[in-house]
Amino acid sequence: MWLPLLGLILGISLGLLTDIQIPSVYENYLSIAVLAALDTLFGGIRAQLQHVYDDKVFVSGFFFNIALAAGLAFLGVHLGVDLYLAAIFAFGVRLFQNIAVIRRILLTKWTERKGTID
Repeated sequence: MWLPLLGLILGISLGLLTDIQIPSVYENYLSIAVLAALDTLFGGIRAQLQHVYDDKVFVSGFFFNIALAAGLAFLGVHLGVDLYLAAIFAFGVRLFQNIAVIRRILLTKWTERKGTID
């Protein structure tokens, strides 16, 4: 579980400490890549809490999701169709599903711990 959290902390730190400007042409690509990365991060946290986490699956999923999302956005730009909206929808739904499962697992663990203390 430390690998996804370390990556998140490192990414946020680099983003806040540097003054990198992204050209407006790449805004759609970057927003989708960030959403895909967040989806993978929360999927990794979920897998760790469910005791099925695998580093290879996490890393390959991270890069595959970002490449797929950027590829959809690129294809959409060249076809004149907003395909990036499909990626936003798909990753957004998965992100909220992962957060919901994480919340349920943490609530269950908290309830069990509270029950053993009483």
